[in-house]
Amino acid sequence: MGSSQKRAIKNYRSRLSERGIARFEVLGLTADRDLIRSLARRLAENGPEASQLRMAVSQTIAGEPPKKGGILAALRRSPLVGADLELARPREEGRKVDI
Repeated sequence: MGSSQKRAIKNYRSRLSERGIARFEVLGLTADRDLIRSLARRLAENGPEASQLRMAVSQTIAGEPPKKGGILAALRRSPLVGADLELARPREEGRKVDI
């Protein structure tokens, strides 16, 4: 391998480490290659979806039951928290129906 290729690989790997991404090797079945790659790609995005995926995989591997209060925590993360929405509706009796 030429020195320009080595330099390019070194630069690429340093850019990855600046983003907080590490390169590593995983052993697995050939049939699982696409699954593992897509899982790694999603986790590298590091957004809210990645956090949920990370938590689900961790719980599955550890065999722990899901923690209580997940719905409440999701509602607290909602962008509508503190928006002072008026959710009351006027009460209407409706129409009369002959049966």
